[in-house]
Amino acid sequence: MRHRKKINHLGRKAGHRKAMLANMASSLILHKRIETTVAKAKALRVYVEPLITKSKNDTTHSRRTVFSYLKDKHAVNELFRVVAPKVTERPGGYTRILKTGFRAGDAADMAMIELVDFNELALAGTTKKEEKKTTRRSRSKTSRAKTEAKPATEQVPAEKAAPEETPQEEPVTEEVPNVTSEEKPE
Repeated sequence: MRHRKKINHLGRKAGHRKAMLANMASSLILHKRIETTVAKAKALRVYVEPLITKSKNDTTHSRRTVFSYLKDKHAVNELFRVVAPKVTERPGGYTRILKTGFRAGDAADMAMIELVDFNELALAGTTKKEEKKTTRRSRSKTSRAKTEAKPATEQVPAEKAAPEETPQEEPVTEEVPNVTSEEKPE
């Protein structure tokens, strides 16, 4: 029985598994996104997230601890210099696993694991703040008067706003004075 045996051994001996996870973690830190199987991605998430948490505190001790796991000084430098400053406000959950389908050769379930704060496409969609939706309940007359007064003062005609935002430059031409033979110095 496998009761309370939580770790996924990934069909490998301990030394092979540790080396594989260290290499995958280094690749993830350096490239910010890697594609692998779902089982390896889940094992990698458990392996790399405590290292990212430890990188928030940039001390010699934490660098040495992280280096003992990663065994790659370039990945350690990237983790402490680039990744850690971006994730200081995030309380965990630094990676995202996206399932990508099945591998052609053996139909293994594939996934892409990436660092959350380094996906430009996902970050572009979250920068816009949505306006609070209004309820359809009736309001008091004073709040209704305030909401009706605001849009009237804030509305700017689109015709006036467009020319100010996109000024067009006119080509600059130099005027050359006509020099006649009488004005030329000899």
